[in-house]
Amino acid sequence: MKSFKKELWFNTTSRRQLINITTEVEECLLESGITEGLCLVNAMHITASVFINDDERGLHNDYEKWLEKLAPEKPYSQYQHNGFEDNADAHLKRTIMGREVVVAVTDGRLDFGPWEQIFYGEFDGKRRKRVLVKIIGE
Repeated sequence: MKSFKKELWFNTTSRRQLINITTEVEECLLESGITEGLCLVNAMHITASVFINDDERGLHNDYEKWLEKLAPEKPYSQYQHNGFEDNADAHLKRTIMGREVVVAVTDGRLDFGPWEQIFYGEFDGKRRKRVLVKIIGE
C-alpha cells in the first residue's frame, strides 16, 4: 500500500470565506499515483472546516446566514472564550461544519456523487492556514 501526504496553504482575504479546493485535491491525487484507495482532506486549524457540498452561490450565502444565526460573531462579549481573541464563534462554526472529509478513490479519480465538491471553510481568516491531504491505497 502507498501513502501520500501534502499540505495546502490558504490565506483568505476576509474573516469568513468558502473556497472550492476540489481541483487542488485532484492534483494531489494525480501526483500521488494512487488509483484505488481513500483520500482524507483535513482542516489543520480549529477555526476552519473541510466539507463536501454543491458549489452554488445561493447555498454559500445560506450557509453564511445559517451559521451566523447559530453562532453570531458579535457581540464578542457573549462568549466566555473571547478575551484575548474574538473568535469563539469561529470555533463553534467549525464544529458545525466539520473537520474533514474522506473520499473514495476509484480508477484514479475522486469518487463523488452528483454535484459534490470539496470546500475549505474559513471562519477566522486573514491569516495563513493549512489543510492536510493524505491519500492511501494502491
